[in-house]
Amino acid sequence: MQYSLLAPTSVDCTIKLPASKSISNRVLIINALSYSGLPIENLAESDDTRVLVQALNSSENVFDVGPAGTSMRFLTAFLSKIFGEWVVTGSERMKNRPIKVLVDALTELGAKIEYVEKEGYPPLRIFGCALYGKTLKLQGNISSQYISALLMIGPMVQNGLTIELEGEVISKPYIEMTLSLMRYFGIESEWNGARITIPQQNYAVKPFYVESDWSAASYWYSIAALLPGSKVILPDLFGESTQGDSKVASLFAEIGVESAYGSSQVTITSREVHLNRFAYDFTNQPDLAQTFAVCLALKHIPFRLEGLQSLRIKETDRIAALIAELRKLGYLLEETRPGVLEWKGEKIAVEPSICIDTYEDHRMAMAFAPAAVMFPDIKIAEPKVVSKSYPGFWNDLELAGFTIKK
Repeated sequence: MQYSLLAPTSVDCTIKLPASKSISNRVLIINALSYSGLPIENLAESDDTRVLVQALNSSENVFDVGPAGTSMRFLTAFLSKIFGEWVVTGSERMKNRPIKVLVDALTELGAKIEYVEKEGYPPLRIFGCALYGKTLKLQGNISSQYISALLMIGPMVQNGLTIELEGEVISKPYIEMTLSLMRYFGIESEWNGARITIPQQNYAVKPFYVESDWSAASYWYSIAALLPGSKVILPDLFGESTQGDSKVASLFAEIGVESAYGSSQVTITSREVHLNRFAYDFTNQPDLAQTFAVCLALKHIPFRLEGLQSLRIKETDRIAALIAELRKLGYLLEETRPGVLEWKGEKIAVEPSICIDTYEDHRMAMAFAPAAVMFPDIKIAEPKVVSKSYPGFWNDLELAGFTIKK
């Protein structure tokens, strides 16, 4: 399946973004750990969240999370302390995404976990049991989802949990988000230097409303940047957000997109600016990298994007995917060293009848959709992949004035 896109000359609209998947998934686990009967309001409708809801509400003991990496990691930690025998599996891509670091850490706490097929990878067979606290030493450059998964079960571990992070800590805002949400639900913790300490304690039962997703907002910032004179109102976004990707607002200000904050919304407007070069370290906001790589290339702004190491183990190898797909548009990108992606202004001929492959990666589809501004009738392959985090994305594009031929 392919969608062919035509862009308007400007946009002026209000877009109700999906709720934050990152917040939704964390609060679902916390809610389950607190045995709360209170509903979570404005829960994300993403695939990742849907499979997590199904698993937590299921009476079965086998869970297929498909390509949902967050759900795989959070469920692995959660189920390791829920008495019973559980199997967690996923898509073929998921079966090739490593999980050994998390399994080893849980095993140190007393968890009983077996690899069903390939050592170090899902599917997993988990025998839920009591866990006993100790100090875990983990590399800071592992996925923050491993660390968050452990932190959330930390209060329920006998004698609590201490994690020492060694070396550079990547995706730090996601760890801070987890601890912030845990504090909202009554959990005391201390992050001092490289050491995070969580005493044994109980979660409080509290209501919760999930704010909109700043990662999803990034695609509207990109559209606005490519269409100067645009205006987009984004409800339920907050400047004081636990989401690290709220950094998108200040980063896009450099290329002409301004953000005005209301009591419960952000209004973005755009103007033409001329920037000679853009450089930023995305260690703490890796999910924004694709949006910026595509937008900057389309605006002919040479760039150097650092801190992209974790993009190798996302839904696809996002570095390789960006290089391949931007080449179709005539932009020659290079990974100058591991985790560093550069475009120095080099161009080649544009491919005829461009079709962007999405690699089962929702962010590839959404990051490249704004390219319709510069490349009318650009095609996006397997467009329904956006259901992973933003199911209404194509409908929202049509609301903004894009023409989509399905």
